Amino acid sequence: MGYKIAVVGATGNVGREMLNILAERQFPVDEIVALASRKSQGTEVSFGDTTLKTKDLDTFDFTGWDIALFAVGSTATKEYAPKAAASGCVVIDNSSLYRYDPDIPLIVPEVNPQAVHDYSKKNIIANPNCSTAQMVVALKPLHDRAKIKRVVVSTYQSVSGSGKDAIDELWNQTKGMYVPGQEVDPKVYTKQIAFNVIPHIDVFMDSGDTKEEWKMIAETKKIVDPSIKVTATCVRVPVFVGHSESINIETEEFLDEDEARDILRESPGLMVIDKREDGGYVTPIECVGDFATFISRIRQDVTVENGLNLWCVSDNLRKGAALNAVQIAELLGREVLKKG
Repeated sequence: MGYKIAVVGATGNVGREMLNILAERQFPVDEIVALASRKSQGTEVSFGDTTLKTKDLDTFDFTGWDIALFAVGSTATKEYAPKAAASGCVVIDNSSLYRYDPDIPLIVPEVNPQAVHDYSKKNIIANPNCSTAQMVVALKPLHDRAKIKRVVVSTYQSVSGSGKDAIDELWNQTKGMYVPGQEVDPKVYTKQIAFNVIPHIDVFMDSGDTKEEWKMIAETKKIVDPSIKVTATCVRVPVFVGHSESINIETEEFLDEDEARDILRESPGLMVIDKREDGGYVTPIECVGDFATFISRIRQDVTVENGLNLWCVSDNLRKGAALNAVQIAELLGREVLKKG
């Protein structure tokens, strides 16, 4: 016996990826529905070898459905997620709306699977920010071994994190650089993204941090350990898919780089490719379409007493969004609903 699954926002990048991953991982589905806004009603999307036509989210009744994977913005989530949850359908939400609600678990299955049992407080589970998700998968096993005190992270985030319009903007600006008269002014971003980097993701806060940087700080504390100090600089780069992060870690106990490498190699969700030679590391283009979070450039930081540096790369549409949501659904089914 399988589950009745609704994918909300099925025509977007993340929604389509959720459908792909559900099929790839052979999630036990008895029935599946693709939901979208009324203007997208009837749009065809793929679920494995099956073609689904999207239905209108506004008129859909979630009664009798087991799990709803939400891949829409916070405004639509605020309207529809409580309706789905009240009907008895467990919501797994990819927006930022519920991440900081103390009554709603924020889950990365490799890191804090036990939190899934708290879903019943509101029948909603939150999916973390894409940049946070890949980082905490790497942090958790090192924290278990040597207790992390402080993290300094700089991100190099792809444009797919801003949606389809951002992908188009990078593509069109890149083409326009070579065709006089066809230059494309920035609309999605504050400055040109082609052949450039922009140290600005989301809105600025009074502290000087951007909201994206604040998210990484708050979410790491909620998912891993509130005692960890985190500082982040988040940068948008001209890459279509795949987020990269340079992570500096300071631990309470000394952790040798070789032991850290072994720990990470044995940890779930991680793939270590770390050769000290040309090309002995992973770049974003190589991680696209993969389930793993890749770790490279593991080395001691000798400027502090107990320091490590590492390079972390992941497909942000997968581990940073769709894959993590599906993994939460798998965890929910295995630990709580127990139908599949």
